[in-house]
Amino acid sequence: MGKRILTQRRGRGGIQYRAPIKGKVGKSKYPSLKPDQTFSGKITAIMHDRGRSAPLIRMEGSLFSPVLLPAVHGMSVGSIIHIGPDASSITGNILPLRKIPEGSQICNIELTYGDGGKLIRASGVSATLFSHTSDRVIIRMPSGRTISLPNQCRATIGNISGGGRLEKPFLRAGKKFYAHKSKVHAYPRPRGVAMAAVNHPFGGGRHQHPGKSTATPRNAPPGRKVGHLAPRKTGPGRVARKIIEVKR
Repeated sequence: MGKRILTQRRGRGGIQYRAPIKGKVGKSKYPSLKPDQTFSGKITAIMHDRGRSAPLIRMEGSLFSPVLLPAVHGMSVGSIIHIGPDASSITGNILPLRKIPEGSQICNIELTYGDGGKLIRASGVSATLFSHTSDRVIIRMPSGRTISLPNQCRATIGNISGGGRLEKPFLRAGKKFYAHKSKVHAYPRPRGVAMAAVNHPFGGGRHQHPGKSTATPRNAPPGRKVGHLAPRKTGPGRVARKIIEVKR
């Protein structure tokens, strides 16, 4: 009798596959303030949060409780951050999208006013405010995609700090293991053909090959649902087709 394959164990959602709570600093979101007034806060600390690619800042103000926000490149302890429609368009300030000039680099963007910031929060990234309309704003994302958001949503001027994080190599497999573990990523991730037959449908055999079609039906049982799930086409022709569609 075989045992559950790794995909089944991970999908069950056991404690070993859940995001760890230990080491977390707290939730990162904008403070709940009146949208028509401008407030100021002071950065009191810059800290690391487990599982995040960017550092966090702790901002304290006289009219709101301390909050945590993703650090923007150029921030330092003791800097003053202004929040509101009357704040100037300088790096680190938080303004409604309607008050930000076109062509500005922005980050930590709200999808709806008051959600605290949902977009552009990874290290080193920023979006570009492309244009204004009557009640919405067009934003160009780092991927090149453009989105439209309500102009009362808030965003931070600048780009998220930590952009050079990937330039330093891990050097040791242990460091990479713990980096993936903090985000509950599967690492190391062996190939199915390299496993024993009891551990994976593609495992076993004298040579490393699947031994069966890698196309899997959508209604396959969990122990067999590996490979390409209900593909329209597989093989070299599939790649050539994608290239043609991109050129068009």
